[in-house]
Amino acid sequence: MKILVIGGGGREHAIVRKLNESPRRPEIYVAPGNGGIAREAHCVPIAATDIDALVAYAVEHAIDYAVVGPDDPLVLGAVDALAEA
Repeated sequence: MKILVIGGGGREHAIVRKLNESPRRPEIYVAPGNGGIAREAHCVPIAATDIDALVAYAVEHAIDYAVVGPDDPLVLGAVDALAEA
C-alpha cells in the first residue's frame, strides 16, 4: 500500500511514525515533509498547498490513500480533489 501524507510539521511526523508501526509496512510519501520525516518516509518536494501537483503525483505514483494534515490544503479542497482523482 502506498500512502501520501500531506504536510511537513510535527503532526505529520507523528502520523508517519504510527503508519510505520503497521505490520503491513506501507510505502510512505510525505509532501513536502522535513529533515526529520525524511529518515522515516520518502519526502516529495511539493508544497502542501499545491493541490494540482499533489493530485498529479498521487495519480502518477498510484497512491492508495492520502492523509491531509494541515488546515490550508483542507480549505483549498485537497480531500475533494484527491477523492475525485
